[in-house]
Amino acid sequence: MKTVQFREAIREAIAEEMELDKNIFLIGEEVAEYNGAYKVSQGLLDKFGKQRVIDTPIAELGFTGISIGAAMNGLRPIVEFMTFNFSLVAIDQIINSAAKMLSMSGGNFNIPIVFRGPTGSAGQLGAQHSQNFENWYANCPGLKVVVPSNPADAKGLLKTSIRDNDPVIFMESEQMYGLKGEIPEGEYLLPIGKASVVKTGNDVTILSFGKMMRVVEQTNIELIKNGIDAEIIDLRTVRPIDYKTVIESVKKTNRLVVVEEAWPLASISSEIAYHVQKYAFDYLDAPVLRVTTCDVPLPYSITLVEAFLPDVKKVYEAVKSVLYSN
Repeated sequence: MKTVQFREAIREAIAEEMELDKNIFLIGEEVAEYNGAYKVSQGLLDKFGKQRVIDTPIAELGFTGISIGAAMNGLRPIVEFMTFNFSLVAIDQIINSAAKMLSMSGGNFNIPIVFRGPTGSAGQLGAQHSQNFENWYANCPGLKVVVPSNPADAKGLLKTSIRDNDPVIFMESEQMYGLKGEIPEGEYLLPIGKASVVKTGNDVTILSFGKMMRVVEQTNIELIKNGIDAEIIDLRTVRPIDYKTVIESVKKTNRLVVVEEAWPLASISSEIAYHVQKYAFDYLDAPVLRVTTCDVPLPYSITLVEAFLPDVKKVYEAVKSVLYSN
């Protein structure tokens, strides 16, 4: 095992796959000469050249459309958005071209493409640069949506995503790029659609994904201090969702808290709650509780940012509530 930063794990995945397949290229704003807005692509231009690491104008709709056309013709693009907030400029191409092309072409055109970049809040970036769109993209048939929470998962899942013949939305976090963690030596892949049981437990299931796993892990420290034995699940992907692992856990613990950095309406946590009440209703000893962001645009004030986001206190209180603990 070796210890790397989250950004380094992503870079390794991209570099390894580009070495294996000459049809893979990286495209996006500042990915080449500047080495990436968050230095994810540092050194890749020197290694693979300007034909495979391509800087673009500030034109997400344009370079996304070009990349989808390239995928239709046998190439395997990795499209970096400086933030998924900017992917809204290109969402017509992602939804109406990439996601639907296999179906509309009667199976004649696969779109092997990865759209990746940071998602969610990252401090005082304002309402237009701090949104989560995991549930938006997960709502669309034809897309796979991956949200890793640590360097090891990021590398293994990105390599699998790059090799996938369907379009994959790969969502990271600006606040995780410097996060360090151990990854296996050598090549390894992780399957899309399989959750990770991070910790087994008997009292309550806590489910999350992406950056919010840090909040769950911090909360678990306090739970252990107070004798609460939580089972923790990292969903890893939100399309497809590993419902089986979630249901099996709830049947054991009889309680579920879902933590998600997203607005509450029509969220991933809403979907999870629906499936649990449908397939594990008789096992529930308390209502499913969700800890989400507040249902407002993210403010700029640091005090209001803290109030907006899920935190340890909110998750801890939700756990206490489902345990009927004072």
